[in-house]
Amino acid sequence: MNGSVATLEPRTVGSIRGEFWIPAYQRGYRWGAHEVRQLLDDILGASGEDYYLQPVVVKAIGADRWELVDGQQRLTTLYLILRALQPYLPKVAPKYRLRYETREDSETFLDDPSAGGEHENIDFFHIAAAARSIEEWLEAKPDATTAASELNVALNQSVHIIWYEAPDTDAFDSRTLFRRLNMGQIRLTDAELVKARLLSRVDRQLETAAEWDSIERDLRSPEVWAFATGEPDGSPTRIELLLDTLADEVAGPPQSSVRPLFQTFETLRPLIEEDPERLWERVVDLHSLILGWFDDRDLFHKIGYLISSGRATFGRLVTAAGGRTRSDLHAWLDAEIRASINVSASQLGALTYGSATKVSKILLLMNSETVRRNINSVDRYSFDAHARRLWSLEHIHAQNSEGLNTVAQWTDWLEEHRQALDSLALPDGELSDLRVRIGELIPVVTAETFQSLHHEITQLFSVVGESVDPDDPGSVEHSEVDSIANLALLAKSDNSQLSNSVFEVKRRAIIELDRAGTYIPVCTRNVFLKYYTPSAAQVHYWGPRDRDGYIAAMRQVLAPYLLPDSDPAESASEEEDNE
Repeated sequence: MNGSVATLEPRTVGSIRGEFWIPAYQRGYRWGAHEVRQLLDDILGASGEDYYLQPVVVKAIGADRWELVDGQQRLTTLYLILRALQPYLPKVAPKYRLRYETREDSETFLDDPSAGGEHENIDFFHIAAAARSIEEWLEAKPDATTAASELNVALNQSVHIIWYEAPDTDAFDSRTLFRRLNMGQIRLTDAELVKARLLSRVDRQLETAAEWDSIERDLRSPEVWAFATGEPDGSPTRIELLLDTLADEVAGPPQSSVRPLFQTFETLRPLIEEDPERLWERVVDLHSLILGWFDDRDLFHKIGYLISSGRATFGRLVTAAGGRTRSDLHAWLDAEIRASINVSASQLGALTYGSATKVSKILLLMNSETVRRNINSVDRYSFDAHARRLWSLEHIHAQNSEGLNTVAQWTDWLEEHRQALDSLALPDGELSDLRVRIGELIPVVTAETFQSLHHEITQLFSVVGESVDPDDPGSVEHSEVDSIANLALLAKSDNSQLSNSVFEVKRRAIIELDRAGTYIPVCTRNVFLKYYTPSAAQVHYWGPRDRDGYIAAMRQVLAPYLLPDSDPAESASEEEDNE
C-alpha cells in the first residue's frame, strides 16, 4: 500500500529486503554494548514468542528502495547480528543494504567491522564496538552454534519490526516527520496498527474512519476517561481501552501489569482478517456501553467507585454485564461494593487511621454515595478530580504537635491559631493576654516554649471536658483522635497546609480552599460545616456529638453495603486494613 496512504504492519526481520538510504539529517550509529546485549537477551528470552521492536519509518524512493526516516539504530544492529551469525551458519546473510548520504564507506565497513579503521570516525567506533559485543555474547554461550541457530530462527519467525511506510505527500516531509517522531509527537501504537489494518479491509472506509475519530473524541472527555479507567490521563489513542478489552476477551488479560508491546494488535489481527465489520461493531458496542453507563447517574457512581477504588476494571465490568438485566447488574455492583469495604455497621465505628486503605475506600464511597443519593440534583462526584490528586486522610481535629519540628513550623502554627482566637467565647482580657503572649513568643520560640503554648491553645479549641493531657484520666483516647469519626478525605497538597491544626483553623482553611475553586469532596466540606451534627450549638469545635453524628450519617448512607453484624465474613482476613 503506497502513494497517499500509509502502510502500518509488523514484519519479521527475515522478511526485510531492499536498500535503505540514510539521509544526512540523521545522526550516526550510537548504540552501545548495553543496548546490543539487551536486545540479544530479549530475543532469546522470548523463547519463540512474538517479540516486537520499535517502529521503522520509511518513505518509498523506488522499487525496493527506501528513505529510512527513523529506525537506523535498529536496522544497523540487526544487520550486524545477521553478519555475526555467518561463521556459525554460513548461509545466513542480511537481505537488505544500508547506504549513507554521508560517509559512503560506512556501507563497506558494516560488512567487516573487524578489518580496522574503527578510529577513523565516531560512527565506525560504535559500529565496531557493537560488532564485538555481538561476537562476545555468542562466544560466552555454552554452545555458540546452537545460540546462533536459535537467533536465526527467531529473526525469521518471531522477531518483528513495526513497518511504517509514510505516505508520499507534502504533509509527510521527511525532515518534519523525523523531528516529530524523535520529539515524541508521533507514537505508533496498537490502535494505529489496528486502524490501518481495519480500514484496509472494511467496505465503508470513510464512515468507519469518521466513527473512529468520534469515539476517540468522546473518550478524551476527562470525566468519561476517569470514570472508565480511574486515571487522569490516557494513552495517545484512547480507543485502545476498547481494543484492549476485546483482545482480553479473546486471549485473557495479560499476566503482568504492563501489557506487552503490540499484543492487542496481534490478538485482534485474525479477527480483522476474518470479519472486519463484525470486529468494528464490537468496538462501537463497547463505546455505546461506556456512554450508556456514564449517562446513567446510578451506574455512573457505582461503577466509578469500583474502578477508582481498584476493585474492578472496565474489562471485568463488561464481562459481568454480559447477559445481565439492569436490576441484576445493580445487584452485582452492590455485592462488589459490599465486598470492597467488607465491614459491618458496628465495625465501621471502630475503624482507625491504622486501617488507612479500608478507611480511604469507605470515605471515597461515602462521598460518591452522598452525591448519588441526592436524587433532586444533577451533580456528580468528579472521578476526574479524584484521579488527578493524591489523597490522604485528614484528621478533622488534631490534638498533638507530631511533625512540628522547626522554628518555621512552630511560628506558622502559632500565627494561624492566633488569628482563629476570635472564634472563642473568651473574656476580652483573657483573649488579648493570650494574643500578646503568642506575639511575644513567635520571634523567640523554642521547642519547650512552643509545646507549652501548643497545649494551652489546643485545650481552648477542644470541647469542654475533653482534656488532651496524657496524664489526665479524662483525656481523649488516642483511638478517638485516629477514629474514622475524626477523619476526612483531602488532597495531600491541601492536607500538608492543615496538618496538626485544630478544627477551627482547618474549617477556615477549607472554606478558603473551596472559595478558590479547589476540589473539596462533598463530605469533607459537610464535616467542616457541621452538616452531620444535629442542632450544633457551636461551629468551632469537633467533639463527641459531632463524631457520633458523622458516624450515624456513614451508617445511613452506606447501609446497602454494610455486612450484617452477625455475618461471619466480619472475621475474615483484614489484610487490606494494614496496607
